[in-house]
Amino acid sequence: MSTQARKLVIGTRGSKLALWQANHVATLLREAEPGLEVKIEVVKTKGDRIQDVALSKIGDRGLFTKDIEQALIEGRIDLCVHSMKDVPTYFPEGLCLAAILKRADVRDVLVAAPGTTLENLQAGSKLGTGSLRRRAQLMALRPDLEFCELRGNLDTRIGKVTSGELDAAVLASAGIERMEWTDRIAQHIPHQTITPAVGQGAIGIEIREDDDFVRSLCQKLNDPETWICVSAERYILGALEGGCQVPIGSYARIEADEQGKPRFVIDALVASLDGSKICRSTQSGEPGSWKEIAKQAHEDLLEQGACQILAEIRGY
Repeated sequence: MSTQARKLVIGTRGSKLALWQANHVATLLREAEPGLEVKIEVVKTKGDRIQDVALSKIGDRGLFTKDIEQALIEGRIDLCVHSMKDVPTYFPEGLCLAAILKRADVRDVLVAAPGTTLENLQAGSKLGTGSLRRRAQLMALRPDLEFCELRGNLDTRIGKVTSGELDAAVLASAGIERMEWTDRIAQHIPHQTITPAVGQGAIGIEIREDDDFVRSLCQKLNDPETWICVSAERYILGALEGGCQVPIGSYARIEADEQGKPRFVIDALVASLDGSKICRSTQSGEPGSWKEIAKQAHEDLLEQGACQILAEIRGY
């Protein structure tokens, strides 16, 4: 079938950020295959339908992906565009990850009045976050703050700060930058201070395994370095059997060492819900050994007691 006769349908969530991501992928696909027709279809997910319950309490993996994946399985769409931090480590039978785009800024940011930082927020300030990973690390840093559950689309969450309902919120830099709302950012938080979520800042494309046409097309959009780094982070998440219900973070990157040679580095974290217990590991080595290095980070976390922390959180 020629590209002129082929029409692709992208499935996505309906938030402004999700639509930006889907349209970005659509543009890249059209550039990769001139003449290709690409349409976007919005699929409402369970995570979007339930807005009045903390993500950690809904108790379901794939909150923001499962409904879109079902549309893919049924053939209503040809590919899914996801924020990689929302993607479970295991895919439904017949589906696979085809590409991960070049990663944006991986850091979390503080949304607050200009000049505000995590360090100078007044004691008792209301700080919003919907992430157990962020909350645990923030509680360890600033136990004197009042932590508030924060749900909703990105503009809704930012709006709670600008309206004065919250004094500040911690969100992902990448989404705010994509929406060109950087004037809301008071501070970029170093990854050494708050370990990011697995896959944070990266956009992934999921397809049917047997769709060779879409696979070959999507592979043109794949960024090999981001693929390796996110894969390493997802290995740790999968090995720890993590999800929205547990505070797990990981950030992998390829840096230049003192001699200017590329070096793979990965940070990983497991924390108790209140931040009183935190296991951290940083491992590094040759980029070609990224999986072995990720395994070392996982083993290091286990040696520090990560399993006991996770068992307490899960109640067994």
